Amino acid sequence: MICRFITEHKARFGVAPICRALSAHGCKIASRTYYAWTKRALSKRALWDTTVTEVLAGCYEPDQHGRRPPESLYGAVKMWAHLNREGIEVARCTVERLMRAHGWRGATRAKKVRTTVADPGATRAPDLVNRQFAVEAPNRLLVADFTYVRLACSTFVYTAFVIDAFAGLIVGWECSTSKHTTFVERAIAQAAAFRARQGNPLTDKAIHHSDAGSQYTSVHFTETLQLHGMNPSIGTVGDAYDNALAETTIGLYKTECIRDDSPFRRGPLTGLSTVEAITADWVHWYNTSRLMHRLDRRPPAEAEADYYSQTRDDRQVVHT
Repeated sequence: MICRFITEHKARFGVAPICRALSAHGCKIASRTYYAWTKRALSKRALWDTTVTEVLAGCYEPDQHGRRPPESLYGAVKMWAHLNREGIEVARCTVERLMRAHGWRGATRAKKVRTTVADPGATRAPDLVNRQFAVEAPNRLLVADFTYVRLACSTFVYTAFVIDAFAGLIVGWECSTSKHTTFVERAIAQAAAFRARQGNPLTDKAIHHSDAGSQYTSVHFTETLQLHGMNPSIGTVGDAYDNALAETTIGLYKTECIRDDSPFRRGPLTGLSTVEAITADWVHWYNTSRLMHRLDRRPPAEAEADYYSQTRDDRQVVHT
């Protein structure tokens, strides 16, 4: 500790004067002792800390182009899991200590602003979920919601998601400059087509759950669900807990993809195409690489692949 103190202040006071002052106050140390300490080899712990710090810096510090990898969004626990999955066997406390020492933190979510508005005159489907989002297999329960993205010109683009509740895989998404019913219907069509390409088509047992927004309660939307083999379910008006899984995914989208310092951003969001580009990149990373605590720190696509492997399903699972 004394030698580190001298190192921190030697540029201002010099080594010899500091050593004399310390010795005068009862902390005996000679200049040669300090210089011998500076020449000694680093301890194993110091070398390991240096190695892990370099790895962490590669995630949290911008490169020469000002870019950071998506893993910069992780907090200490997920970063620890990520490093171990990459073959770097490091203790969780080491990651926490080094991140704290360098001021590195993961992304934190802001408060969500609701975009869907209920139509009081619409006939609503019953709530078939009742806040029970845990399902035993894919294609049993799909949840849906959409959010807004503010552009640089202060107009809006809207992004809709369809999420499989089993592992949280995003099976369909759509961006639009309007929030009419056809916009969320396209996300449904994309989800059905995605599952069909996988060889795991949606069946009449699949439930589509959403909030009571007017886009999800229209007659045409209900017909669209039935054409794609899904049964409609609507949560309680104004109760975010009744569509909590979709709310959570949208919160991650706004925090990890849309915010100004997101690693997926390429500059200002100037139009629909720029939002679509970063959304496509984020969805791919979210499905195939993002570690989820509830999945034992596995990505959603890997959790689904493990499910089909364990159920001895020979069909190939397509990662997108």
